[in-house]
Amino acid sequence: MRLATAALLVAVLLWASSFIALKIAFETYSPMSVIFLRLLAASCCFLLLLPKLGRPKYHKGDWRLLVAMAAFEPCLYFIFEAYALMNTSAAQAGMITATLPLLVALGAYLFLRERITRLSLLGFSIAVGGSIWLSLGSPSSEHAPNPLLGNSLEFLAMCCAAGYTLILKHLLARYRALFLTAVQAFIGAIFFFPLALYEGLPTNWEWQPILAILYLGVVVTLGAYGLFNFAVSQMPATLATSFINLLPLFTALLAYLILGELFTATQSLAALIVLGGVFIGRFGHRD
Repeated sequence: MRLATAALLVAVLLWASSFIALKIAFETYSPMSVIFLRLLAASCCFLLLLPKLGRPKYHKGDWRLLVAMAAFEPCLYFIFEAYALMNTSAAQAGMITATLPLLVALGAYLFLRERITRLSLLGFSIAVGGSIWLSLGSPSSEHAPNPLLGNSLEFLAMCCAAGYTLILKHLLARYRALFLTAVQAFIGAIFFFPLALYEGLPTNWEWQPILAILYLGVVVTLGAYGLFNFAVSQMPATLATSFINLLPLFTALLAYLILGELFTATQSLAALIVLGGVFIGRFGHRD
């Protein structure tokens, strides 16, 4: 369990840094080309790792779950998140991710018939309310030209992430975490290729956004998803996703240090309400 916990902490830190890297890459290249190149870089790394992937024992009908997993994340997830970060700040997007553990708990209740308490539902309602206030109370700025739209898209991305987590937990009983991460990268690269062509692939190569893309593809995609998938194979999905509660803090800190993003007093209060709702929801889930 200690190894899984350490893996989750590193994964969350890498995910927090991905918001910063995406903002840097989006300043130069179109969203879909950035995502495609990110997944292409990850796929190339997995081709080198093919001997370590082994030959998974395929179970009849699992192709539907594998496709659904990749459809949720990276396909739909990255579409929503890419355009979210075009409209909101990295710090605000990171704050919206705090709703993921409660979305997973709610999804487990609706689709897996897992128990959920009234306190968890209350926490979920408070967290969503805080997210709405954060969006409505955030003025347009250089880092967030349309925070309401951006934060709404980030919330939709979290809904996709919740669906992905629930399917992933089921598949990890049959497949290795590294194999499932590779499936995500390969399917995602194929999916985003025509979208990148439509928006226009880069014709000029600048070192800073290219390094950001390589970082996203190699370090974040392989590292964060690989570590998260490993951790989910070692503990309950709801416990693993509870570590996402640290993501807003890590993201806000990195956004301040690297991008110079700051929260206003109203945004800070709304962010505290989001985190408070998440805490209440997690406390209720443990009962």
